[in-house]
Amino acid sequence: QLQLVESGGGLVQPGGFLRLSCSASGTLDRYAIGWFRQAPGKEREGVSCISRRDSIIKYADSVKGRFTISRDNVKNMVYLQMDSLKPEDTAVYFCEAVAWRLGCTVVGGEGWYDYRGQGTQVTVSS
Repeated sequence: QLQLVESGGGLVQPGGFLRLSCSASGTLDRYAIGWFRQAPGKEREGVSCISRRDSIIKYADSVKGRFTISRDNVKNMVYLQMDSLKPEDTAVYFCEAVAWRLGCTVVGGEGWYDYRGQGTQVTVSS
C-alpha cells in the first residue's frame, strides 16, 4: 500500500508562488502522478500530471503557463511549482499515484489513480 504525503501548502498573496511536494513510502518513479485540487463546495479538479519515465506531462488549461510539475528521483519527490497564484487557486491539493496505467490524466474521475494523499491547503488571499 503506497502512502503519499503532500507538503508545501500555505497562505500566499495573489501573484505569489508556492512549491508543493509529494513524497511516498515507495519509489515514486514507478508511478504516474497526478495533482488534483478541491475547493469548498466545488468538484475535484485535475491540475497536472506526469507519467512514468516523465514521457507525458499535462496541465489543466486553468494553470498552463503558471504551474510546473517535475520529478526528482534521487529525492523520491514529485513537485508542483505554482507561480502567479490567483485567489481561484485556493483549494486543498492532493497528489495521486498509479503504477499500472500508461500515461497520466488530469480529467480522470475518482479511481483512475489508486492512491491519494491527505492533501495540503493552499490559500491565495491578500
